[in-house]
Amino acid sequence: MRITLTGATGLIGRALVPALQQRGHNVVAWVRSAERARSRLGADVVLVEDDGSPASLDAALAGADAVVNLAGESVLGGRWTTRRRQALRASRVDLTARLVSAIRRMATPPQVLVSGSAVGYYGNRGAYLLPETAAGADDFLAQLCRDWEAAARAASDLCRVVTLRTGVVLARDGGALALMVPAFRFGLGGAPGNGRQYMPWIHLHDMVEVIVRAVEDPRYAGPVNAVAPEPVTAAAFARALGRALHRPVWAPLPAFALRAALGDSASVLLDSQWATPAQLTTWHHPWHFPTIDAALADLLEPDDTVSIRRVESGSGPIHPYLTARPARYVLSSRTTLNAPLADTFAFFSKPENLGLITPSAMQFVITGRPEAITESAVITYRIRVGPLPMQWRTRITCWEPGVRFVDVQESGPYRAWYHEHTFRAEGDRTVMEDRVYYAPPFGVLGRIAHGLFIAPMLRHIFRYRQDIIRLRFGAPA
Repeated sequence: MRITLTGATGLIGRALVPALQQRGHNVVAWVRSAERARSRLGADVVLVEDDGSPASLDAALAGADAVVNLAGESVLGGRWTTRRRQALRASRVDLTARLVSAIRRMATPPQVLVSGSAVGYYGNRGAYLLPETAAGADDFLAQLCRDWEAAARAASDLCRVVTLRTGVVLARDGGALALMVPAFRFGLGGAPGNGRQYMPWIHLHDMVEVIVRAVEDPRYAGPVNAVAPEPVTAAAFARALGRALHRPVWAPLPAFALRAALGDSASVLLDSQWATPAQLTTWHHPWHFPTIDAALADLLEPDDTVSIRRVESGSGPIHPYLTARPARYVLSSRTTLNAPLADTFAFFSKPENLGLITPSAMQFVITGRPEAITESAVITYRIRVGPLPMQWRTRITCWEPGVRFVDVQESGPYRAWYHEHTFRAEGDRTVMEDRVYYAPPFGVLGRIAHGLFIAPMLRHIFRYRQDIIRLRFGAPA
């Protein structure tokens, strides 16, 4: 299928793109900046830049078999001032109305429109069970969701329409979890308010699966609560997060303090919605992470697929680069993919795909790339590590198609960085291994920094890479 996507560079969109490609779909993304989107979505997405005219949207929709509408500014992006409310409405309701108008102009409409919404549709409902048939509320967020869904339903005479009432999406890279984890890591985490409010949630990979099935399965129609089957209160979620991080959970965050800091937008954290995935249950929807402990363990707890250790004297590859710049540590990562070796190696042969497998917080942008990756090719790019922007220049020192390649940092933040990628066929699957021999800068200070944040950051980056390439190529069950 040819699938047009809005909101492609957002938290869900960046995971959805490789998942759709893994299933053989062609993805067209309607984006505000084609340059920025190429750095985030990789080489194999067709990009159409929104220039504000109907023509650009018509071009993005041309030939579309399905449309997935994920655009919308974050409701936690600041206080809901008059201007902020207008922006939230414009990015959801008005954009969806534009999308439906463009679908009406198509000679052949798509088969399905999958459009975003949120559990905020239900308002603050305490411990009242909320299947999709429950009534909506009339506060600002609820009315925003109701109008958003109504704008999408205007296409129901043209195609199947699915509106996804999404809960809190838990992801490794960004979203609500990224806002909460730092405080919990320092032992300062707690539930918002009294903690008794229900907090609907869903793991990012399950969210992607819901969208893919909504596109492909004609049973999926109407409003759908995109939430995990295990209901949890905010206090239970905080305890589970503490368990995953092996940290204590202290006193809750007072509701008055949240309202003082966030204004009306604090309702996102304090309102209770016991939303249940009734429709997904009816359709026997499969879950990868049905429980909060399983979801948080996957996202936060270390596993043996990414490891870091000291380089033993005399070990490691013999290479002039490492002779001149001795490595102190080696990172190892191993991933098995349900795809033939030729396909996986071709993916890594395209420099543009580096951005797709890099966490969005690093703001990866290629500033110079070769026409093709070969031995001695040079790639330059910008990244951000925390608040610090950095330039990186890497050179390919070994290129053996279908077997391995090596890139080394010529200039950048590390004293040494030698990255060896190896590929091995295992039947119809591919086993991909990364070994990075590296040394942080600044001597003793660098070694202290390595233990505090460099090693955790590298584990996070390579776990994220694993997530994306598994979405792109599939992983063994």
